[in-house]
Amino acid sequence: MRRGLGSAATEFQRRVMRLYIGLVHYPVYNKNFQTIASAITTLDVHDIARLARTFDVKLFFVITPLEDQQCLARRIYRHWTVGFGAEYNRHRKEAIELVRVVPSLDKAMLAIGDKEGKAPLVIATAASRQERNRSISCEEARCMIEDDLPVLLIFGTAWGLERALIDTADYVLEPIRGRGSYNHLSVRAAVAIILDRLAGR
Repeated sequence: MRRGLGSAATEFQRRVMRLYIGLVHYPVYNKNFQTIASAITTLDVHDIARLARTFDVKLFFVITPLEDQQCLARRIYRHWTVGFGAEYNRHRKEAIELVRVVPSLDKAMLAIGDKEGKAPLVIATAASRQERNRSISCEEARCMIEDDLPVLLIFGTAWGLERALIDTADYVLEPIRGRGSYNHLSVRAAVAIILDRLAGR
C-alpha cells in the first residue's frame, strides 16, 4: 500500500503543468460596482508569488495599466531578485522571480503564447455563480491542467473582475462556498484554496 501511494506521488510530481496565474487590478469593481483600477497590495505580490512557487505555477502576472503601480511592483521584484533581499532570503527570491508585471490581460496572454507556442485557455474566477454553459468545476479545471494545456487562471482584486472581462474568458471557475452566506475572502485566501484544489497533491 505504501509503495503504491509513493509511486502515485512521484508520478504526480513528474507531471509538467502549464499553469499561469494573473492578478487583475483593472478592470475590476469597487463596492458600488463602478469600474476602477485598484492599487497593488505588496502583501498580495509576496504571498501569491509564494503560492505560485509552492504549486509549480509557471509565471504570476501582476496586471495593471497604472504606471506608478507597475513601478511599485517592479521595485518589489528588483529588491528580492537582485537587491539586498536576494541575499537576505533566497526562498523569497525564488518565489518573486515568477512575477511579471504587464499592463493588460492581453499582454499576459501574448507572453504565454510566446513561451508556449499557443494561446492559453483563460479561466476566470468569481465569487458568484456565472452562466452554466461556461462554468466549470475545480475537477474539470484540474483535468485541463493535467492534460498539459496552457492555462491562465485570473483573479480579481477589489470587488472582483468586471463582467465584460469575465465574458472574454473561455471558462469561469465555480465559486468557493463556505458554510454560510458570508462570501468575502481575501484574494490571497482564494488563490490558496483554488491552487490547492487545482494543483495540489
